Amino acid sequence: MNLSNAEEQLMNIIWQKEKVFMKDILEAYDEPKPANTTIATLLKRLQEKQAIAFKVFGNSREYYPLIAKSDYFGSKLNLLIKNFFNDSPSQFASFFTTETNLSEKQLESLKSIIDEQIKSKKS
Repeated sequence: MNLSNAEEQLMNIIWQKEKVFMKDILEAYDEPKPANTTIATLLKRLQEKQAIAFKVFGNSREYYPLIAKSDYFGSKLNLLIKNFFNDSPSQFASFFTTETNLSEKQLESLKSIIDEQIKSKKS
């Protein structure tokens, strides 16, 4: 699933709130707030992409995500690695650790995460 920047921004609001009505969505945006029609169009697109669904309460719809944020961004990251790093996680890790100017503490934290993953794979 590929979402536009505007759709991702809206999905982030939905993921954060888990269940949300139109008024809650509008409140979450900074000024200048998008028009109701813009949000309605984005919600319709997200429904068509099966990213969200809704329940009807009277005249209102309560929207909720159908895809987990971690699943969406995991697939996006895998696509990025495939398309820009020759499907090589090592190339991606090398680029990420050298180009982001991580501190020693941040690198140690990443190393710890990787060591834990290695340990869990061996179990």
